[in-house]
Amino acid sequence: MAQFELIMPKMGESITEATILKWLKKEGDHVKLDEAVLEIATDKVDSEVPSPVAGVIQKLLYKEGDVIAVGKAVAVLETSVSTAAASTPKTPVITKTESIPTPPKAEVKTAVVTPSNNNADRFYSPLVLNIARQEGISMAELETLTGTGADGRVTKKDILAHVQNRGAQQPQQEPAVQQVQVVEQPKVETTNVVAAKSYSGNVEIIEMDRMRRLIADNMVKSKHTSAHVTSFVEADVTNIVLWRNKIKKKFNDLYKENITFTPIFIEAVSRALRDFPLVNSSIDGTNIILKKDINIGMAAALPSGNLIVPVIKNADMLNLVGLAKKVNELATRARENKLKPDEIEGGTYTVSNVGTFGNVMGTPVILQPQVAILATGVIKKKPVVIETPQGDTIGIRHMMFLSHSYDHRIVDGALGGSFVRRVADYLENFDVNRDI
Repeated sequence: MAQFELIMPKMGESITEATILKWLKKEGDHVKLDEAVLEIATDKVDSEVPSPVAGVIQKLLYKEGDVIAVGKAVAVLETSVSTAAASTPKTPVITKTESIPTPPKAEVKTAVVTPSNNNADRFYSPLVLNIARQEGISMAELETLTGTGADGRVTKKDILAHVQNRGAQQPQQEPAVQQVQVVEQPKVETTNVVAAKSYSGNVEIIEMDRMRRLIADNMVKSKHTSAHVTSFVEADVTNIVLWRNKIKKKFNDLYKENITFTPIFIEAVSRALRDFPLVNSSIDGTNIILKKDINIGMAAALPSGNLIVPVIKNADMLNLVGLAKKVNELATRARENKLKPDEIEGGTYTVSNVGTFGNVMGTPVILQPQVAILATGVIKKKPVVIETPQGDTIGIRHMMFLSHSYDHRIVDGALGGSFVRRVADYLENFDVNRDI
């Protein structure tokens, strides 16, 4: 028998530590290959950590609530697999996606606060601090919370319970105030209702969940960051519709995959990004960062009604079969909350299919730090003027609007309009006799 150390995995480029939320196994328990051993939390994701080997839990090295650096061992397993042969721990799967902006540097100044429970020296995990910032909870208020974690540490469960009960609590008396020296946390805009407000008529008040609040904050931030402009093009996609109808059964028989329109759209976008590389970029101050890799995000709606954007890395390197497999895999994993952290990072351009909901067109909001995003509308049959050598005629064609939103700071109208026109050209010139 050999001993194997279960390592705290790396959750992303900027993540250096994680908090143990819950042990799913105890000492002496048997663990199967890829079975989840513990739940962890960072300031971006909550995840489960699976075991890369089968064995028995010999020792748990930390308690729930402890904050552990990436790369450190958190448990020791006894296994028949040698340590050298054991694979690197697999990347955990996301159970809840969060993207909280880093606040500006705190400044020290004199302020009037209510007395705390003398918990100023208490340690708070990055996740707890970020939730506090997001919910507008000051350090003085945070110090008054009773923690259920190790050594009285405030856990994620404690602060979320406080947020939930916060509005219902009424102070019984005015507390005494005193002059103290504190580190004031920077103010962060939040969508919470901070004061009672009356509404006329028959209404129902529904509090946003945390993911919806984060999406709202990110969308407002994007509008404040980028000078949004949107160009529209109508494309004749009749050849694509006819080709797909002709080959979809054969495609499924050969590759056990459904062929949708999304991989065809992504293929056209990838080709256009090679033609117009400035659209595949980002801004850093006064510098333009040209991205050599073409990593296309595909906006996907979750069962909760929220949105997530998994990323197809090096999309221009995949053929149509590879794109179809990747699109289907990511869409399924998104619906099942099984995306890995690196599958939602590194996007350089985004495609959103608003036609899925029957929308003719839309004006999508740029996903920062990207500089452009494309929305594809519903495909509808229309009477269209067709130019032929024998003269103009009217025919029934399958038409679709493309909406291209771009950052006017670096993408001018000529470039933004030319790009979406090129995407439409690639779609319109699709070979109806193309082999799969």
